[in-house]
Amino acid sequence: MITGPTFEEMLHPNKIDPAIRARALAALTAAPLDPINLYNITWRNPENHVNHVVLPKALTGVDANIVVLYGKEYPSGSHKVGAAYSILVEKVLFGEVDPSVHTLVWPSTGNYGIGGAWVGGRMGCKSIVVLPEGMSRERFERIESYGASIIKTYGTESNVKEIYDETHRLRQDSNVRIMNQFEQMGNYRFHYHVTGNTIVELMAELHAQGVGNGKAAAFVWAMGSGGSNAAADRLKQVYPDCKHVSLEPIQCPTLFNNGYGSHEIQGIGDKHVTWIHNVWGVDALMCIDDMSCVRGLQLLTEQIGRDALITRYGADAALVEKLGPLFGISGICHILGAIKTAKYYGFGKDDVIVTAATDSFDRYPSEMDKLRAKEGALDEARAVGRIEGIFHGQKTDWIQDGTRFNRERWHNLKYYTWVEQQGKSVHDLDAQRDPAWWEAHQHRVAEIDARLTEVRKTMQI
Repeated sequence: MITGPTFEEMLHPNKIDPAIRARALAALTAAPLDPINLYNITWRNPENHVNHVVLPKALTGVDANIVVLYGKEYPSGSHKVGAAYSILVEKVLFGEVDPSVHTLVWPSTGNYGIGGAWVGGRMGCKSIVVLPEGMSRERFERIESYGASIIKTYGTESNVKEIYDETHRLRQDSNVRIMNQFEQMGNYRFHYHVTGNTIVELMAELHAQGVGNGKAAAFVWAMGSGGSNAAADRLKQVYPDCKHVSLEPIQCPTLFNNGYGSHEIQGIGDKHVTWIHNVWGVDALMCIDDMSCVRGLQLLTEQIGRDALITRYGADAALVEKLGPLFGISGICHILGAIKTAKYYGFGKDDVIVTAATDSFDRYPSEMDKLRAKEGALDEARAVGRIEGIFHGQKTDWIQDGTRFNRERWHNLKYYTWVEQQGKSVHDLDAQRDPAWWEAHQHRVAEIDARLTEVRKTMQI
């Protein structure tokens, strides 16, 4: 059996045995496929600082401080590796997966599949990633580089039912185990404990540096698996006034108006409400235009766009240059949602809005090639237009408040996927109305950490 860190060690990697931590850090670049890299699953860098950036207000156009945690430095280049590891290690610990026997299936639209391929291989498992054929070329290349097999299903980002149909077929093999990120609470627990508490600690660190008032005014995140939204459950416990804002594409507004459709924000918006998304804590739902995200990414990743921010808007050159490789398409969606949130709630200079970049630009060069082929090269005039129109020009439209009626409706939408299609019972669904259901899953973090610690005592790492 190969294992890695506890939830607490992912939150505080300085609590890992120093010898193991040193080996892991040395392997991060020298041997990225070595299983010791499981101990590098954390939001913190080797100096124990949280990987984050405070966006320049020349870009956002609002007084509020928008802070973006970035997943680029995680093994495999995305924080989804944390969810994949947490799901798998729980199943190994409780005897649901035997790496020597079972083949793992990772249903995904990209980043989770990449993370699953990486984690599964490091923990000695055979993996199959199921994802839509229309995802970026870089995603498929990364999965194959980690030794996993790929099954391509019809469609693009929002074609999750087709993924489910394929997993139903694969499940007929008794040696297959489905690692479904959309329903597995290990995903929820990773973000509740690790992401949520990382943000709590970061708020205090930023306050000491003169940024914000020591609290999170809002947490903004788009629904993919719904796991990351668990961080908001933790933040609301620490900061009761913190707003939980969920995002989805205008082109696939499932929660907004039961809508459906294809879109270009790879990683979010899947025509269903995920099992692990606690919609009872959502304060607002906001929709973001998909092509605004793609064009916004081009602005930050091409030099002419960054130069416009520096020379015409006075942004700090070093900070702007740092932004270039940090974000993918969904990261831009999160930034636009944070700007929208600042305007809607009237947040000011003492407020901090927190979001994150799930992955980074290295997964999207081919998407930028498609954009240039369709719309032409970016020039200074277009760059200024995007700063003014996409970033500064975010409006407070396409917003629904998390009223009791809307939360009830969002919850009820789970029925069609999870009861009718995926075999959950109505009793299971009704149980999610009670906050105690979610709290019970939060409290299991300590139980799982204790079990993993005991198992590791019998192993040589």
